[in-house]
Amino acid sequence: MAKKKTIYSRILLKVTGEGLAGKQGYGIEREAMLSYAGEIAEVRRLGVEIAIVVGGGNIFRGVSRAADGMDRVSADYIGMLATVINALAFQNALESLGVYTRVMSAIQMHEVAEPYIRRRAIRHLEKGRVVIFAAGTGNPYFTTDTAAALRAVEIKASAILKATRVDGVYDSDPKVHPNAKMFTELSYMEVIRRRLKVMDSTSISMCMDNKIPIIVFNFTKRGNLKKLISGQCIGTVVK
Repeated sequence: MAKKKTIYSRILLKVTGEGLAGKQGYGIEREAMLSYAGEIAEVRRLGVEIAIVVGGGNIFRGVSRAADGMDRVSADYIGMLATVINALAFQNALESLGVYTRVMSAIQMHEVAEPYIRRRAIRHLEKGRVVIFAAGTGNPYFTTDTAAALRAVEIKASAILKATRVDGVYDSDPKVHPNAKMFTELSYMEVIRRRLKVMDSTSISMCMDNKIPIIVFNFTKRGNLKKLISGQCIGTVVK
């Protein structure tokens, strides 16, 4: 596949589970899933190697905290399994658009996904397949944000693109404060010091240590992913 002009050769796209729920707020909304898949397919055609880490909050709210008094470890494992559901749905949507994919799970389940092996993941990317990483890190107490940072480091991604439903990172919640200010650029230390809700502190520290930029952008606006890949200033850059 001939490559067109892009600023990133290999990216890790972090997609929240809530984003897949769309307007219904839970489960998987077909329109939202196909919209995301279409954006990814378009960027893949530019020759960019794409890995995805998907959250599980739309299926189960236990990824970052115990739900309804449930033991934290049990809740986190349920959350990891929720990400596998999302990954398989993502795979189906992408392949319906002619994009070759592989789902790789940190928790082994051979009937539905390959086990995560770093060298195999890199080889899939080199062959032009979109790789979807499921089940987080495979360990409780670690978020899917941490999984995204870890996988980005392991596959030597050029950047982490965090797909959200807002335009970038704000100094306060723009839904509550109409005058909230959006940042165009932040340092890793600013994010940690100001406790901005970009990714958790473990993820930010890992990206800082390995010099991987994080771009937070609105994935619900069509064309934003392609604009980012082409070098346009979209969202907030943390570096």
